[in-house]
Amino acid sequence: MSPPLTFPQSIRLKTPDEFKAVYDRKRSVSDALLVIYAKENTLSHSRVGLSVSKKIGNAVARNRCKRLFREAYRLSQHELPVGFDLIMIPRNVPREPTVAELGESLVKLARDAARKLTPRPA
Repeated sequence: MSPPLTFPQSIRLKTPDEFKAVYDRKRSVSDALLVIYAKENTLSHSRVGLSVSKKIGNAVARNRCKRLFREAYRLSQHELPVGFDLIMIPRNVPREPTVAELGESLVKLARDAARKLTPRPA
């Protein structure tokens, strides 16, 4: 049986302090669709937050973007590294990406961010 593909409140970054802590860590990775800021956490799961600026468009466009990113996270959450807080920031692209494209981008970038944050043996 596969693990549940849910998006409960416990895996979301909600407060401004949580977002600020991730931004203050200053570790980011990006590609053509997405920028991810990452920080280690002491939990047994990763948490995610979304930051969608007005550059993306009006409220309807921003909310659609957030729905697509939440769905991409929900479907790919079990492929992501565990123990990190992630902030996803969409890039303003000419066409709307598919959920599959966003999921691939998210998994690749989250792994890159985890690699950046993991200490290397001396």
